[in-house]
Amino acid sequence: MKASEILRHVDHTLLQQTATWEEIRKICDDAMKYQTASICIPPCFVKQAAEYVQGKMEICTVVGFPNGNITTKAKEFETADALANGASEIDMVINIGWLKEKQYGLLEQEIRLLKAACGEKILKVIIEACLLTEEEKIKMCEIVTQAGADYIKTSTGFSTGGATFEDVRLFAAHVGEGVKIKAAGGIGSMEDAEKFLALGAERLGTSRIVKLVEEGKVSLDN
Repeated sequence: MKASEILRHVDHTLLQQTATWEEIRKICDDAMKYQTASICIPPCFVKQAAEYVQGKMEICTVVGFPNGNITTKAKEFETADALANGASEIDMVINIGWLKEKQYGLLEQEIRLLKAACGEKILKVIIEACLLTEEEKIKMCEIVTQAGADYIKTSTGFSTGGATFEDVRLFAAHVGEGVKIKAAGGIGSMEDAEKFLALGAERLGTSRIVKLVEEGKVSLDN
């Protein structure tokens, strides 16, 4: 798979606490230059980035990030605010405590509410797979499907682990029709990116793939 094709699946990401507008603007420039799927940035920069890219790039931001255990009302507000500021994709974090307690109805209700707020905009559900059992991962595939979200996403990149081939393979076997997969966290090579896509991921959350191209370590035609 050519690097240019892989880049079309990348959510070019900068979510570090220290991120500045200058760094976010560089993310925007790189994403537009290499035609990534989106940029994934902190909520405080969404309005500024939307004005900067002027519709030339999809803007993704995060809700309930990174821990997921704020209230549903707070997540609803964050979602509405992000969309009003120009976001076209929302990556929400589930309440992992609810999952551990088997509060499946609460999890599904929350995802449904945020998807309703998003409407035709994309909602991705981050389940932080590194903290879950295989049974819990499979259950979340079921809940995300039933709730009508667009994607299930492996990780925030802020916990004890990131995307794994095993998790993406597991998701692909258990999500319902219409639910896509986003692998995120620790994806640092073209080889890994290509394998994640081959296993069933549709999106890749990473900043490193663009950097490899920028540094001349990878050619767009290779």
